Order: sequence, then structure tokens, then C-alpha cells
Amino acid sequence: MDTRVKPAYDVRNNSVAFRMTWRATVLTLFSEMFPGPLGVSLAGKALASGLWELEARDIRDSATDRHRSVDDTPAGGGPGMVLRADVLADAIDAADIAPDRPRLLMSPRGRPLTQAKIVELASGPGPWIVCGRFEGVDQRVIEARRLEEISVGDYVLSGGEIAAMALIDACVRLLPGVMGTPASGADESFSDGLLEYPQFTRPQEFEGRPIPEILLSGDHARVAAWRRAEAEALTRARRPDLLMARTRGQKPPKSTTEG
Repeated sequence: MDTRVKPAYDVRNNSVAFRMTWRATVLTLFSEMFPGPLGVSLAGKALASGLWELEARDIRDSATDRHRSVDDTPAGGGPGMVLRADVLADAIDAADIAPDRPRLLMSPRGRPLTQAKIVELASGPGPWIVCGRFEGVDQRVIEARRLEEISVGDYVLSGGEIAAMALIDACVRLLPGVMGTPASGADESFSDGLLEYPQFTRPQEFEGRPIPEILLSGDHARVAAWRRAEAEALTRARRPDLLMARTRGQKPPKSTTEG
């Protein structure tokens, strides 16, 4: 059984302080999909260097018939198929995962995934994640194995694998040594309850569009004020719900995600 020590989130340094390796365990019908995108770029380099670990387990390994069946028709009728409780429960039990690790089920009916949740998951020993398929998962195994349903948005995917990859990638970015500069995520979207301000780089002019002069002024106070104003304007236009949360004093913790 996994007996690693639970790490802690370091708010002052905007990073996660680890005593043991963060690990993601994925239960899926398509283990060949992993690591997929998690094997390249920042996450892939971190995986190769041992900053985090990934295990993909095939749910079909717990099937008991010669056809390796994992689903059946919905009780009460209806379209599609439902992932069987007994097969999934056996797959979960066979993984022999420490009880302190979060038990997640990627599901369109789950609670929305937020940056605050990502910080929480990255601060722990690492989650194990069930990837749903078909019409869903038998409710009895969700309750019996205490699965927390998580959604990455108000839309439906073919399965939970891509959603799981998004969740894992967001967590891995918080791990020490993954991003080149620990402070590089401090001003990203959601880091202060706001969307990120616009970014610019060379060339100084592109198709008649110059870099705003204030960003070239060298006046750090004015630059900071401009960026803050732009972030607030973008958030007001695109995500007024975030501004409402700030007004209610529910500002998310300092952290990182893709802008």
C-alpha cells in the first residue's frame, strides 16, 4: 500500500513543498491514452525527471468473463450502457491505494474544477482518478467507494480521460521544479481571482499594432497599475462571476493555471 508522507502547500513561495513524490493513479478503460500529452512539455519533462509519477490501470483487468465485459444496460431502460459497480469496485480495490489519497470520478455532473481545488490536490499525496465512460457509472460504487465527482466544464466528453489529463496537468504545474521560475504563475488567470492581463513581446510593432507604451516605460508602478486595470476589465467582461466572488470575500488562493 502507498504509505508516502503527505506534503504541504507553501503559500509564501507559491509552491508545493514535498517530502515524497506526488503521484497520480488513473483507472481507465483506455490505459494506452496515458501519458499522452502529459508525456511532453513541462509535465513530460517533470515526469521523466521523477518530479511526479503516473500510473494508468486498466479497469478491464478486473472483468471476470471471457469477453472482459465492464458494462451493462441501464436499470429502468434507456439508451447506452452503464459501467458496472462490481467490476469497477474490484478495479479500485485491486489498486490498493492509501485511504488518504483523494478519490475522484471525472463526471459532467460533478462539482466544477477550480484553481482552489487544484491547489488542494497538488498539496496532497496525489489523487487517484476514475475515468467514466458510456452513460455513466453505477451509483452504488460511487457511494460505496466514496468517489468525489469532478467536472471540467458544462459539456460532455466521450470519456473522463481527457478531463483527467487536464486536472493532472494543472496540478503538476504547481510542483517544485516544474516551472522555471516559482513566481511565473503568480500573475496568471485565477491567481488573484482575476483573469490574466494581456501579454506582449517582440516585435515592438506587429501589423500596425504597437506594444502599449506604458509597458516600455520602465515605470514598474505604472506597469503594475495598468496590468491590474486590464485584468479587472477583462474579468468584468468575460467572467463577472469571479468579480462577484471577490466582492463576497471568496478570493481564490494565490496559485497557477494556464492563462
